[in-house]
Amino acid sequence: MTPQQYVQDKAAKSGSSFYYAFLFLPPPRRAAITAFYAFCREVDDVVDEVSDPSVAAAKLAWWRREVTSAYAGQPSHPVMQALLPLAADYGIQEAHLQAVIEGCQTDLDQTRFLDYPGLQRYCHLVAGVVGEVAANIFGRTAEATTTYAHRLGLAMQLTNIIRDVGDDARRGRIYLPVNELQRFDVKAHELLKRETPWGYSERFTALMKFQAERAHAAYDDALAQLPAADRTAQKPGLMMANIYRTLLREIEAQGFQVLHQRTSLTPLRKLWIATRTHLRGH
Repeated sequence: MTPQQYVQDKAAKSGSSFYYAFLFLPPPRRAAITAFYAFCREVDDVVDEVSDPSVAAAKLAWWRREVTSAYAGQPSHPVMQALLPLAADYGIQEAHLQAVIEGCQTDLDQTRFLDYPGLQRYCHLVAGVVGEVAANIFGRTAEATTTYAHRLGLAMQLTNIIRDVGDDARRGRIYLPVNELQRFDVKAHELLKRETPWGYSERFTALMKFQAERAHAAYDDALAQLPAADRTAQKPGLMMANIYRTLLREIEAQGFQVLHQRTSLTPLRKLWIATRTHLRGH
């Protein structure tokens, strides 16, 4: 299997909303974003799939060394072998990849966030930086597009956090800020138990509505930041935004039933949203 086949397989198997946006890119840009996405999946899987924290930490340390070696001209992993030949063309820097690894390290080191500024820092690493790299690959001419990409990454990560409250609790993690749990009188131990009927109380629903409103505000802010000159090039990002925002609205319509299930959109629906966005341009 070639490095290019490896990253393509990694992206396709993930079932991610990102994959559907990649389909509309010209081959060189599609190759770059696929390789970068495969890298993100590799390091994220270390945290989500390795049960022993010390083993996960060792694997992330290996990835740090691999990224440094790759940028020194000696990539050994197929993901880096696929990514490095394209990195210079699309402004993919070593610092970008190390930031993503740092964000995954945060998942190992920290299971709570005291307040929203702390959560924003985490979102910057695991989503804002990813958005910036993606925007560069899609085609960026204006500096404001970088701001748009970071805000969109934040909005999408906030959506992920809302969707995954139950899954994260199963792993002992709570990404909703502690001071906001206190504000809405939702106890951490209640979230970790993921039990009903308490789970879908008015307190929990009020907390989740607050989270959703903040995510919607981030989407609105991101779209307002996107310069007209880059709107066409950034269509793949707009596709992802529309897919994720549709998911958020689905969760809202279901009354935030996120403790015992993981809401998702079907592949056909994701493809339909991506195609519609491609045709309409927004």
